[in-house]
This record gives sequence, C-alpha cells and structure tokens, in this order.
Amino acid sequence: MDTCSVRYSQPMARPLDHAKRAEILDAVVRYIAERGLADLSLRPLAAALGTSSRMLIYYFGTKEELLVQALATHRPDLTAVFADLDDAAALRGRLWDFWRSNTTGTGAVSVRVMLQVLGAACAPHGPYAGYADDAIATFVGTLTAGLRTLETVDEPDVVATLLVSGLRGILQDRLVTGDIERTDRAARRLIDQAVR
Repeated sequence: MDTCSVRYSQPMARPLDHAKRAEILDAVVRYIAERGLADLSLRPLAAALGTSSRMLIYYFGTKEELLVQALATHRPDLTAVFADLDDAAALRGRLWDFWRSNTTGTGAVSVRVMLQVLGAACAPHGPYAGYADDAIATFVGTLTAGLRTLETVDEPDVVATLLVSGLRGILQDRLVTGDIERTDRAARRLIDQAVR
C-alpha cells in the first residue's frame, strides 16, 4: 500500500475565516440582546446569522463558548477608561461617561447581554460562572487601581465593589423598568457619593 498517497488523500480542515468569525461574534451579541439568553438554541441562532449550527460548533465548540467569545469582543478597554486619573472630579466624569456609554451609547447592546449572562452565572455549576467571575474581577481590579491613585479614597477595593455592583444593579433596574430619569439620577448619586 502506498502510504504517501493515502496520507495526502485525507481531507484537510478548512482554515478559519477570521473576518467571518468576527462578523458572527458581533451578530451573536445583537441576536441575544433582541431575543434573550434563556431559550438560546444553536439552530435558530445559526439560521438568523445565515450559517449552520455545524459551522458555529466548528468555529466555537459550544454554545456557551460562542457567547463567551462574543462578549469578550465587546468588553471595553477598562484600563484606558480609568487611566491617567489625577483627581476625584476626573474619575466621577469618567464613571458618568462610562454609565452613559453603557445605557445609551456603544456599550448598551452588550450590557443587555452581559446582565443576562451574570444572572445565568448565579446558577450552581452554571456554564458562565468562570466568565462572569473574570469579568467582575477585571472591572473591580481595574477600578481599584484607578482609585488607588487618588489620596481621597479610603478602601479603594470596597469603593470599586460598591460602584461596580451598584451601577450594575441600577442598569438592571433601568432595563426592567425602562425608567431612564430615575436610574440616571441614582447612578449620578452613587458616583458622586462613592468618589468624593
């Protein structure tokens, strides 16, 4: 038997199309923001994205990994958001800008999905627990580092936790109730009182 011809007659795996992959990841976040995470199934998702569930598995392995990678592409550069802070007023301004970005700006769609993932991560042995823990730790850690540069902030890690958890709760309130004015006032009050 000619092993050389057998070896070369095997089908080769198709290389990943990185542009298509990026397009899929972006579309996944929009799809879940519109339809929700609870009943997410690969076949309807694939159909809406103009591909097959087999291709989604090929690119991402599992439904959960697909969502985790999609959210990772939408994660803001938190280091840049909280870099070069020199006083409490600058930090309050950055936090307010970040709030606005996550409620009415570029981050609004991914925040809607992120809140659903964080809720699902609360279930014991949930598939998103690792991602959620990492996302929270990154946000709290980055904000803590920014707060440490200000001499006026006591217990930076506690203040960062208060801000991250508090603003996330107010965001969830806003998405559930649709009350923009009250939640904006609450976010502003939290930022102003936490960062003096």
